Amino acid sequence: MKSTTYHTNLIREEAFRLGFDQIGISPSGFLEDDAPRLEQWLNKGMHGQMAYMGNHFDKRLDTRKLVPGSKSVISLSYNYFTEDNQPQEAPKVSKYAYGEDYHQVLKAKLRELLSFISENIGEVAGRCFVDSAPVMERSWAAKSGLGWIGKHSLLLSKSKGSYFFLAELIIDLELDYDGPTTDHCGNCTRCIDACPTDAIIADKVLDASKCISYLTIELRDELPSDFEGKFENWMFGCDICQDVCPWNRFSKPHQEEKFKAHPKLLEMNQSEWTDLSKEVFNEVFRRSAVKRTKYTGLTRNIAFLNRTKQNNVEKVKQPDSDKAQTEE
Repeated sequence: MKSTTYHTNLIREEAFRLGFDQIGISPSGFLEDDAPRLEQWLNKGMHGQMAYMGNHFDKRLDTRKLVPGSKSVISLSYNYFTEDNQPQEAPKVSKYAYGEDYHQVLKAKLRELLSFISENIGEVAGRCFVDSAPVMERSWAAKSGLGWIGKHSLLLSKSKGSYFFLAELIIDLELDYDGPTTDHCGNCTRCIDACPTDAIIADKVLDASKCISYLTIELRDELPSDFEGKFENWMFGCDICQDVCPWNRFSKPHQEEKFKAHPKLLEMNQSEWTDLSKEVFNEVFRRSAVKRTKYTGLTRNIAFLNRTKQNNVEKVKQPDSDKAQTEE
């Protein structure tokens, strides 16, 4: 009979072959420390209109209830950092959505990994998760040593930064388990200071209802006028708290062909986005996560940005107008 160490090493090697950058493993169970934090966060309404965050509370905190009989949570990370950029004046899309939808890309790799485990170790039951089920992915990743949760509530790695996706395999196989790393944010508050909507209200506490990513993607209503002038030209998602983080100086460009941006995304200027047609939207974002906000959502966001710019222009002109009136 093969040892847990043998099985663990076999799984690690295959995960790296599939392109995952990091892998950490924890025993399946209850996230005791997260229970009061999650309950308080929900009670304060910081999840905004994401009602699903309040669903399956017990399963969200205990992977044994989510996947009965499970013994191990395998956490994996997959790099999406790119040095490609859109034209400076164009409305911006978060780097994670430049290429194909990560849900589909990573879910296929997880299924391949699960098949490998069954073929090379034996009949192993389990489920694959990529940000689409009640799994506290950052908590599990931190628990298994992939990094620590930064002040912006994202996972940070000393060697990888934060520009990576997280994915999980929860299976009924005992393995060798990893432990957590330490927090390396120190006294740095760059992410908190840089957030234009003040969404990071405390260390590791994000009020999602104020986050630009939430507002441009999850919110289905009209964008609140309170945030006018605070989006810093983001039309889908936001990378500000990651862009300013010192640990992301270690980020290296991904090697995933499917995450490469559509050429038009890197070429379209302000006026082309303003006149965005549904046909161009479908062409540029055919397989992208941007389709989550739909054409109507993206054009709503672009109109909001344009309205902000127009108001700023009028504010600049107003003093001259007042002065001219006084001189008359």
